[in-house]
Amino acid sequence: MPLIGYARVSTEDQTPLPQVQALITAGCAKIHEEQASGGDRARPVLARVLEQIRKGDTLVVVRIDRLARSLSHLLEVIERLEARGAFFRSIEDPIDTASPQGKFTLQVLGAAAEFERALIRERTKAGLASARSAGRVGGNPGLRARDPAALRKVRLARHEGYMDRLSGTAQDWVPLVRRLRPDMAWEDVLRLVNAPLPPSRQWTQARLLRATRAYVRDGFLPETVLERAKRQPGDDRLPALVAAIRGADPDITLQANCDRLEAMRERTPRGRTTWQPSSVRMLLGRAVRLGML
Repeated sequence: MPLIGYARVSTEDQTPLPQVQALITAGCAKIHEEQASGGDRARPVLARVLEQIRKGDTLVVVRIDRLARSLSHLLEVIERLEARGAFFRSIEDPIDTASPQGKFTLQVLGAAAEFERALIRERTKAGLASARSAGRVGGNPGLRARDPAALRKVRLARHEGYMDRLSGTAQDWVPLVRRLRPDMAWEDVLRLVNAPLPPSRQWTQARLLRATRAYVRDGFLPETVLERAKRQPGDDRLPALVAAIRGADPDITLQANCDRLEAMRERTPRGRTTWQPSSVRMLLGRAVRLGML
């Protein structure tokens, strides 16, 4: 499997050379260097690496703090890699998502992160209750005074929490949005995203757009996904849909493709609600002739 190295330093006074040498020794075919703060999620070099990495590649760092300073960011990046069929390895830490041991370590880290969040919530509730019982006003004094620095910190904390929650659902929608936008309208992308999901996990268009804008803003998706959808001729819509389903899952069977279209409540070319493999085969052939596959 191709190994892709990533080396990061925080300031111009630091040199990435020791990291680069360690990555070369580990067998990395290509190494990307970046000077940026570890707390900055919107790093252009890292965003470009995550956008270009291919199925079967492994992103390698010397230590996990070279990739992320927070556990939530680390898990988010790894989930993005998994959504693309890629892996992650840290040379000095016991994490290699291509191995069962590395996956177990990652699961432990995820459980630890959730436990930490639960502890923070409980401590916050206990502190507010104690303050109220003592007659003190709870909350942040800076927020009550509308201090710009305090307001900015709250906004950043809320964004961090939102991105943390999004990372748990990235595999549901990020690959489809990256592949299908802006060639396909949001309505059709939404139906493809929701087709395999249970009702409790399905998305609304407004929620999907908000998540996409957040990922674009932080550099995890290209800005082109937000461009106006290209107009499809009426006769090309069904071939485009079956091509999108096949493109998202190249190994999908004709019958499974039928099931997906029925789950989307898509009607056949003759207006029927029940799909047959022969209809899907015909539309796939048309998609090939139109250059969609």
